[in-house]
Amino acid sequence: MRAALLGRAAGLAGAFAAGAAAAHLASIPHLLRLTSDLQRSRERILATREEERRRLRHDLHDDLGPTLASLAMSLDAARLTLAGEPERIEPVLSELRDRLAGAVGEIRELAHGLRPPALDDLGLVAAIESLAEGCCDRVDVRFDGDPDGLPAAVEVAAYWIVSEAVANIRKHARAATALVLLSRGADLHLMVADSGVGLPEPLRALPGGGLATMRELAAEVGGGCVINSRTGGGTIVSARLPLAVPPYHRPPNGKGGRT
Repeated sequence: MRAALLGRAAGLAGAFAAGAAAAHLASIPHLLRLTSDLQRSRERILATREEERRRLRHDLHDDLGPTLASLAMSLDAARLTLAGEPERIEPVLSELRDRLAGAVGEIRELAHGLRPPALDDLGLVAAIESLAEGCCDRVDVRFDGDPDGLPAAVEVAAYWIVSEAVANIRKHARAATALVLLSRGADLHLMVADSGVGLPEPLRALPGGGLATMRELAAEVGGGCVINSRTGGGTIVSARLPLAVPPYHRPPNGKGGRT
């Protein structure tokens, strides 16, 4: 009797072990796909970052740099004109002022590309309220918790994710109401929901564009973003942005990076 019970127990244990092994084997392809997806996402993020750095270097070195050098030469010419032919100085200074105004505009555009000015001028909540204003008949923006002291990278990611989500509401949702909800705990949780018709199927199927941008913005700070949309049921964008963002360090060789 005892031997029979032990044999049955051994059989059950063997079956359980075999089932666990089979379940583990079945999960391997899924884990491999997740790993591959994460790798591709990381590669896209790095490629996008490097493209932005290359664009910024081009704008500084090939556009703004020569502009400032030319202005310095024009100042020297204006000084000589003032000393030798003071009656001709007014049109020279007028032209110089116009060119300076153009250079200031270029600098502002570069600064806007690095960090939206509204975040510094208004703060995250008011900046998002300004983004969402008029995207539908009624839009509510709420922040649960303290918005002060958020990491700069998280603020920028939250701002641009909301910007992309609100742009989709304007273009596609035909929504009567929308809600932007941010909640601060261990992480910053963000949700943008609307009562519209949902995103068009072709837009959801596109590998790039605004939907991919939102996911990459969240991934860049170590978080995640999920977009759920049903035809006739509206769209919900949910993002989790960790507040423990690794600090930025400049290596000795002068190249930017994170450690």
